[in-house]
Amino acid sequence: MASPATEVEVDGRPVRVSNPDKVFFPATGATKMDLVEYYLAVGPGALRGVRSRPTVLKRYPDGQGTEPFFQKRVPDSRPDWLQTATVAFPSGRTATELCPADLAHIVWAVNLGCIDLNPWAVRRWDLDHPDELRIDLDPQPDVPFSAVREVALLVRDVLAENGLVGFPKTSGSRGIHINVRIVAKWDFLAVRRACLALGREVERRRPDLATTAWWKEERGDRVFLDYNQNARDRTVASAYSVRDTPNAQVSCPITWDEVPEVELAEFTMATVAQRFASGVDPDAGIDDEVGSLASLLELARRDEEGGLGDAPWPPNFAKQPTEPRRVQPSRRETD
Repeated sequence: MASPATEVEVDGRPVRVSNPDKVFFPATGATKMDLVEYYLAVGPGALRGVRSRPTVLKRYPDGQGTEPFFQKRVPDSRPDWLQTATVAFPSGRTATELCPADLAHIVWAVNLGCIDLNPWAVRRWDLDHPDELRIDLDPQPDVPFSAVREVALLVRDVLAENGLVGFPKTSGSRGIHINVRIVAKWDFLAVRRACLALGREVERRRPDLATTAWWKEERGDRVFLDYNQNARDRTVASAYSVRDTPNAQVSCPITWDEVPEVELAEFTMATVAQRFASGVDPDAGIDDEVGSLASLLELARRDEEGGLGDAPWPPNFAKQPTEPRRVQPSRRETD
């Protein structure tokens, strides 16, 4: 039987929470209201990662471990204070998406069954120029997490050599994300190109550990630097997002000093709320470290002059003029 709805006041707004006692994490017994209270506890940090960014509603109406569905368009029946933005996809279609302006927006999304928050890399006032470069370190199935840590430290070095400051966080799943605030003057094509150049430089330094190979059969037992996370309409779980894991792991910001020894399971709804309350918030200065992509784009130019052209795009994008053949290597016809 559903529990009676309740109402919480957030940022001066009443937000309805339906069925607050519904268990959302069966392994821990955490309820929907526990999830709401977690986001309230880490509110400033969670909001920093999504503020004014178009955000996809990834809904788990039946909680963790069930099949989610993605809702790009906010429902017609929504509060009149809800901020939105209309974004355009590679297909040419558009959607009006949530743009959190305060913590009440996040609680509203959690009430719809959103466990994690998945924002674009742009702000609502400039939807064509990202202000964040996103580096997604994705280990292949048999790769130990220690390799992800090593690659993350290499990324830090390459960023620093190119005048950029990265802010690492656990993905909450299997990898590490590194976010970099940038001047919002380059389009998605340029930001993706810069990330590809960065990934290739990391790959050159440790080809045994890192790869930018798009096709899984070419990645081997390495950490994939997913440059395509910087293409238009790509989203990743934001800082302080709870993830769909039995123990409610969190995509938690960490310091560079923590990276060499960090373990993903350390960061859960319970531990991260305590960590934040104690004053530990490694992302606090991220908006003060805004950098330029000029140096990485120069690295991209040198790569291209040396014969390294574009790399494959995701399948929902039209074939790009400079893109190589979009055919799995093992299926290519031999000449």
